[in-house]
Amino acid sequence: MASPAISQTVRPLDTLSLSISGPPQITSVVAQHLRLLGAQGEATGQQNASGAITLTGGGYDTAHATVTWGRPGSSVVDEATVQAATGVMAVHGRRDGSPRGLAADYAATATGVLAVQGLLAGLVGQARGMAATHVTTSADRAGLLAVSQYLAAAGADEGEAAELAPGGPPFTSSEGVLFELETLDPGAWAAFWRALDAPAEAMRAGWRPFQFRYATACAPFPQALHTVTRTHPLARIRQAAALSGAEVCVLHTLAERFAEADGAPPWSLRPLGTEGLSTSFRAASAGQMSPDAVLPLAGLTVLEAGRRIQAPLAAHLLGLLGAEVIRIEPPGGDPLRGMPPACSGISARWLALNRGKKAVEIDIKSEADRRALRGMAGEADVFLHNWAPGKAAELGLDSDDLARINPALVYAYTGGWADRIADAPMGTDFMVQARTGVGEAVRPEGEIPAPSLMTLLDVLGGLHGAEAVLAGLLLRERTGRGVRVDSSLLGAADTLTAPALARVARGENPRLPAGFRHPLPTADGWIAPCDDTAPAATAHDLRDLSTSDALARLGSLGLTATAVTTDLSDLHHDPRFAGSISRDAHGAPAVCDPWSFA
Repeated sequence: MASPAISQTVRPLDTLSLSISGPPQITSVVAQHLRLLGAQGEATGQQNASGAITLTGGGYDTAHATVTWGRPGSSVVDEATVQAATGVMAVHGRRDGSPRGLAADYAATATGVLAVQGLLAGLVGQARGMAATHVTTSADRAGLLAVSQYLAAAGADEGEAAELAPGGPPFTSSEGVLFELETLDPGAWAAFWRALDAPAEAMRAGWRPFQFRYATACAPFPQALHTVTRTHPLARIRQAAALSGAEVCVLHTLAERFAEADGAPPWSLRPLGTEGLSTSFRAASAGQMSPDAVLPLAGLTVLEAGRRIQAPLAAHLLGLLGAEVIRIEPPGGDPLRGMPPACSGISARWLALNRGKKAVEIDIKSEADRRALRGMAGEADVFLHNWAPGKAAELGLDSDDLARINPALVYAYTGGWADRIADAPMGTDFMVQARTGVGEAVRPEGEIPAPSLMTLLDVLGGLHGAEAVLAGLLLRERTGRGVRVDSSLLGAADTLTAPALARVARGENPRLPAGFRHPLPTADGWIAPCDDTAPAATAHDLRDLSTSDALARLGSLGLTATAVTTDLSDLHHDPRFAGSISRDAHGAPAVCDPWSFA
């Protein structure tokens, strides 16, 4: 049971001790984040099948977490096999026309963040009257969560709104400089290409695949557009962007990112208000939980004014932990509800992030509606948004504004850059990937750097957002004060690229060897060996063998591999994930919760 409020606490895990052992790809993220939140202790990196984390002290009963790669006895045993089995390789490889692995440890990173979430949630639950829990999460669940929007689309009632075919940015200038292009406005898209004298037909044909690349993870626009940029110097391309309202961002190297990195944590927490709420607040907070509650956030209310992926995913995770989530949508409802493909008339992708949430339509341009929203915030525990920078202050809905109404509020902002990059471009997934060296980190040596068209940072940024909110809720429980928490896509990028940036710091090549995590073709599909056995497995030509025979051949040699999922709709019946995928009330595929509490 939690101790009384500790007025001197400045971080949520101050006075707690941690102990960690297990796979370093996962546990290094857990250790880093728990230490940043105030815990003290050692991590023992061991190449075990599972990891164990404990938090003790601070007046709490011991909190336990277990992390694993996949189901015991399955062929899902490391990062490569998780990416292969869950469909990450298939989605990431759409741009190239065949599955390929991310050279960065994406699933392990997400698993580490999920483990921290589970521990924080368990401590929040203890502070509110729950018994101590043992949380379990796994990399295969993290992988399924990462592809959940693509999985939902694959199981929808209709086809995709745009073609699934190879192609996409980055573009190349006449000097050979790689750059990313971003605009959400078809007029700006057209003006940019007109300024570069692009063929009108190619310009028109390119907009739809470019617009939907966030949904499809590929952008098969006409090759003529690539040809056009190769005829112009970067200065001319920048000029066209400035005149049109589009934005370009030159791909930065990992070495460039390392040179400017400020070492800031992936999120920040700042107590709100000057008056402690301690005893009266804590009594009210603990009283909100029903004695028979089984989830740690039961009885808490989250207001979410989110769009696209990052904030909605963060709120979705808080809802899975038991909170009631109320979406703030514009008059007429969220237009993304109609984004194809649909299940029972509702966007399958929208359902992947928003199922189970309530919704209230609020016109934030209306003073009367803003007053209503302030009233709702006065009764909520969390207010979460990802509006454009400065928008909340302009509306009178910033953290200090709402803290005057509700001093116990956890105010959360999930943004792009966290004001940490000078002259930053638009804070969207692919632009942040381009600016932070992710394009190098996800592709091995010898390949042209390219941001993944899978929304890596939107998903990982949503995970960071939920993690930050949980840290804020725990700090609120320990101090009796509201908290402002900020997270960003930049923070997510730094977490993902941390191993590569560490190689830069040691003077090593930050990129992994050529061919790293390239699956091997079989007669009827692909297989992916685990990272440790990949060099030996690639020595065997398996192209004349069926996938099952190829796996048996490698197995007879003591080499572990797994089949690569190429059609996400097959995951429903995949024995590696039995019981992990269901369908919601609208018929849309739904992945299981990423944690189990016992």
